[in-house]
Amino acid sequence: MNIWTVANQKGGVGKTTSTIALGGLLAERQQKVLLIDLDPHASLTYYFNIDSESIQHSAYNVLLAGAELSKNLLTQAIQPTAFEGIHVLPSTMALATLDRKLGSRSGMGLVLKRGLDMLQKEYDTVLIDVPPVLGVLMVNALAACQQVVVPVQTEALALKGLERMLQTLTLVQNSLKKHHQVTVVPTMYDRRTRASLEAYKSLLAQHGSKVWTGMIPIDTKFRDASAAHTPPSLHAPNARGVVAYQQLLQHLLTLSQRGGH
Repeated sequence: MNIWTVANQKGGVGKTTSTIALGGLLAERQQKVLLIDLDPHASLTYYFNIDSESIQHSAYNVLLAGAELSKNLLTQAIQPTAFEGIHVLPSTMALATLDRKLGSRSGMGLVLKRGLDMLQKEYDTVLIDVPPVLGVLMVNALAACQQVVVPVQTEALALKGLERMLQTLTLVQNSLKKHHQVTVVPTMYDRRTRASLEAYKSLLAQHGSKVWTGMIPIDTKFRDASAAHTPPSLHAPNARGVVAYQQLLQHLLTLSQRGGH
């Protein structure tokens, strides 16, 4: 089972869009895909028309269970979607309270990993969407995954956020005694602006080997797909952005095979 975390400590860079776009493309390849929403804003959850405040179980209950987590609770929390092959572990606002409630409890960073170990035979790929904050949610996601996908908007301020994210990743890796395959993904690329080109060149110059050599363009079809609550590849299969995500997916799958996952 491939487990990929989509993370950045800067918001608004395309994390949720990337998670959903990759998930949709994997499902089209007949994979069974689990999308995990660990962001209290619940954007991914709402994308799939799941009302996070009216469901009985969510990612919050899964993490709150800690050492008592059972496969039964986990499967109760996972929701089907209208799309074949795609399931969602939904978020809720209560996730924002976990650090205060459980941050000091021993083993809290490994709950999700243990839960996903129970689902090894159920899914081909798991994608985890995390909030832009270092805390118990991001630590759980990083402890559980083999690959980290870091979407970075191609503009100067976002590059500074990337430095912070990579430093955080190193800290967490040292703490977990774990190494991740890291792929930096340039997003929201606007070929008409010099700023986008300069930022893209800076990314390659500073982080060469980590940076995927393609880029995800600005594409209004992503917004249309969101309004239709449909993965971009199903809503507009030939859109420029979807074609770019197909290329990114192929790159990530190749990395997974090389890494033995």
